[in-house]
Amino acid sequence: MDVFEERVAVVTGAASGIGLASATRFAQLGMRVVLADIEREALDGAVSNLRGEGHEVLGVETDVRELDAIRHLASATLDAFGQVNVLHNNAGVVRAGRIEELSIADWEWVLGVDLWSVIYGVKTFLPLIREAGDGHIVNTASSAGLQSSPEIGPYNVAKFGVVALTETLQLELRAEKSAIGASVLCPGAIATRITESERNRSDAAAETETSRRFNASASKIVEQGHSPESVAERIVEAIRAREFWILTHPDWIDVLRKRVEGMEDGRRLVTGFGG
Repeated sequence: MDVFEERVAVVTGAASGIGLASATRFAQLGMRVVLADIEREALDGAVSNLRGEGHEVLGVETDVRELDAIRHLASATLDAFGQVNVLHNNAGVVRAGRIEELSIADWEWVLGVDLWSVIYGVKTFLPLIREAGDGHIVNTASSAGLQSSPEIGPYNVAKFGVVALTETLQLELRAEKSAIGASVLCPGAIATRITESERNRSDAAAETETSRRFNASASKIVEQGHSPESVAERIVEAIRAREFWILTHPDWIDVLRKRVEGMEDGRRLVTGFGG
């Protein structure tokens, strides 16, 4: 997709971090943008700031774990702007804990936000993008969707699922020679509030020693990570070039080579780089 001006983009998890940077960059390119997020106050602030800069945007409070909420998001987008060209499924959360410690509620929350929301988004918006004639879908996975790290099992499972879903989507679009493209974003250390995910969880779980240790360690890493704005620029480049993989840290390729080498000898398991 080469033309952005006057097109319409929908971004989930858009009130902060990568989502806000993505929505902002789309708006700067002349797109009309729908920002979806569960955090009402932050969403209102983001929309207000973008409108103050002269951009045409809409905010829709959305619990992305609910199919009906995603359908409402689509309806609100069509009511406001009449079409959809770009979808960025970006909402994400993390809950740390050893597999034996994590509750079923922990798994349901993380998979609901990180995987089911992407499934719902693709299912709901792909037909609308088809109606528009062309466009692009970007799904946010993670470095943890390429290589697992310990103590974030639900996150790993969800992000591997997003990679598999997006690969499948791209293969199907390619087979039909579609004008629609798909990309999977696999960010690592990015300066976001991912370690504060539970601020938006209605049934927030008690901290454990594992979650405290993970959040403390991960917070230091993400604080020194790439800027969300640099990721947003990569997203735009990928859409323009119809690139499938959006990697923010090219040195991961070496880690993935070691992963394959571990598969060859059947015994060695390479530990991940998080993200």
